[in-house]
Amino acid sequence: MSPEDDKGPEGKEPSLDDLNPEAAEETPDTLEAAPERDADGKVEDTPDEIVFDPNEPVYVNTIYAVKTSIGHERIVADAIENKTIRKGAELFAILCPQPMRGYIFIEATNPDALQELLKGVKKVRGIVRGEAGNISMEEIEHFLAPKPLVSGIVEGNIVELIAGPFKGEKARVQNIDEAREEITVELFEAMISIPITVRGDHVRVIEKEMR
Repeated sequence: MSPEDDKGPEGKEPSLDDLNPEAAEETPDTLEAAPERDADGKVEDTPDEIVFDPNEPVYVNTIYAVKTSIGHERIVADAIENKTIRKGAELFAILCPQPMRGYIFIEATNPDALQELLKGVKKVRGIVRGEAGNISMEEIEHFLAPKPLVSGIVEGNIVELIAGPFKGEKARVQNIDEAREEITVELFEAMISIPITVRGDHVRVIEKEMR
């Protein structure tokens, strides 16, 4: 058989459809996704849009005040952090400001979930409810920025040195250098009145100057 005999009547190479015309099917221009079916094989109806239940509560991040035993604020904060990690709870931040005694602040979304998380944590007295318990960022932002070491100290204050070679001595503040966060004081009981310069966190104000 010559190569010309393998060609069709019009001299063209035969296709698979020519060899098996019953298997020829029309190929769609576009492919459509197969419908989703449930466990019983029934086609599931796909909604055109997602509908939210208006009765379902929507939570937003809120800062809550949590009451603790005085002096145990840091212990409570660490215990809550460990429990949050262990349970994978949704809690975003814990603030334990040093000047605040008996309270810590927690950022969370769901107060009921937070209440459940606090159960069993020692030294926790509960969440402060009502308007007083919902804390705004403006109310606590001053805790987030470190205060200067000389904050609260003015010239004329009587201070006690709590660090350094003159620890325990009392002195009067003569000058304040806010840029270096240092103060110059004059010791009361020194035999020779010589001003000394110390860091702002090395003194404790025991008597303020009356103005």
